[in-house]
Amino acid sequence: MRAPVRNHGIGSWPARRARRTPRRTALVHEGATADYARLDDRCTRLAHALRRAGVRRGDRVAFLGPNHPAYLEALFAAGLLGAVLVPLNTRLAVPELRYQLADSGSSLLLTVGQRPEVVRLLADGVEVWRAEGETYEATLATAPEESIDEEVGPDDPCLIMYTSGTTGRAKGAVLTHGNILWNSLNVLVDTDLASDEVALVSAPLFHTGALNMSCLPVLLKGGTVVLESAFDAGRTLELIERHRVTCLFGVPTMYDAVAGAPGWPQADLSSLRNLLCGGAPVPARTARTYLDRGLAFVQGYGMTEASPGVLILHRADAQAHAGTAGVPHFFTDVRLVDPLGEEAGPGAEGEVLVAGPNVTPGYWNLPDGTAEAFHEGGWFRSGDIAVADAEGYVRLVDRVKDVIISGGENIYPAEVEDALLEHPAVAECAVIGVADPVWGEVGRAVVVLRPGAAADSVELLAHLDGRLARYKIPKSVVLAPALPRNATGKLLKGPIRAQFSD
Repeated sequence: MRAPVRNHGIGSWPARRARRTPRRTALVHEGATADYARLDDRCTRLAHALRRAGVRRGDRVAFLGPNHPAYLEALFAAGLLGAVLVPLNTRLAVPELRYQLADSGSSLLLTVGQRPEVVRLLADGVEVWRAEGETYEATLATAPEESIDEEVGPDDPCLIMYTSGTTGRAKGAVLTHGNILWNSLNVLVDTDLASDEVALVSAPLFHTGALNMSCLPVLLKGGTVVLESAFDAGRTLELIERHRVTCLFGVPTMYDAVAGAPGWPQADLSSLRNLLCGGAPVPARTARTYLDRGLAFVQGYGMTEASPGVLILHRADAQAHAGTAGVPHFFTDVRLVDPLGEEAGPGAEGEVLVAGPNVTPGYWNLPDGTAEAFHEGGWFRSGDIAVADAEGYVRLVDRVKDVIISGGENIYPAEVEDALLEHPAVAECAVIGVADPVWGEVGRAVVVLRPGAAADSVELLAHLDGRLARYKIPKSVVLAPALPRNATGKLLKGPIRAQFSD
């Protein structure tokens, strides 16, 4: 009799799926396919190769690259060893990537599609593997194929996903194997994913939305993931028809681009069942465009720290409860509390607090930040303000943390402001979000120059290039004589928005 499997983490998913549906297609990427048996074999071999390189339980392995099968192979291989994957955002500047590698203590970096000069700048103190090409394939081919059964439980860390911090430094949210499993169960319950699902994943997997709201739940269910390295609206329509795609995940700007592609009026969309949208509320005009084609969105609200699902609005409720983010996911609980910590009743504003098995246990190496993030009783403080109606449908109304959501990307003003203040001509500054017809919101920097100093918007924005990811760089600069502050010297973002948003 075979001994019980000791790995209860997501690293065991390929093997468990391979014993049930070994010949069902798991991945499609650039014309190549891999069934679940092949996925299991490659993940096992990579785990052996990582172990041979010295990776052990608890060690961090980073990945930098676009959507690629090697990302998932690294995720599952690390999970087989009890190691932790650190996905890095390809849009970050080199200094930001170096910080995250150092902060996470990653000993090995897997890369795909990166320029040699970038890799050289990141290689200080970190072993680098190119996870593509002949050398990578040879590494897998010569690695053992015997199964690995490390003891991995639901409370063991699986991912460190960096989320921009309000203090100017990104924080690593630790997601456990249990967090990811329970989030996947939430998705399966609340979106009715089927075993014949074909999901097109072109949103980046280094974000928790694409990974945990689409890719992993579909693989858990035994469906097929069509993995695209980058998003292209016209190609999206082509792939939907070619692969009979049933499920999409994206942010509103992606859906708008698809609807604006030349082939939209004639495209065969009859296979689509689930349109998952995150990152920002679905604009009414976008919802109408898809409703005209007989398609409704499943939208909601989430955050990296919740793996990410918090609230979900089912497509059947999209019209009746338009403007809300829905109700809590099945295995997740939400409270709204006022500034005194008391429950906010229907119609009253309150901060969103979240609890459930999908919520992070805390931030990597930040005990104080972790303690501050949780309300008494283990409720995670989102920093977002919302109102619930009598039926429990929640509408987001403001953001305590002043986060700017631009095309689904979170931009935290404090980080941009810190970088601007490094310019010798800048005395003080504030970054606010302003409406944009394409991205929903973009950043605007309001800058006060030092007495006698001179700098224009071109120079100030050029100063940020290379210091920050391009999506974080404001799209406009306004020079102001002064910025409003309260008695303690804190910038008053409300009056700044009111004065400089137009």
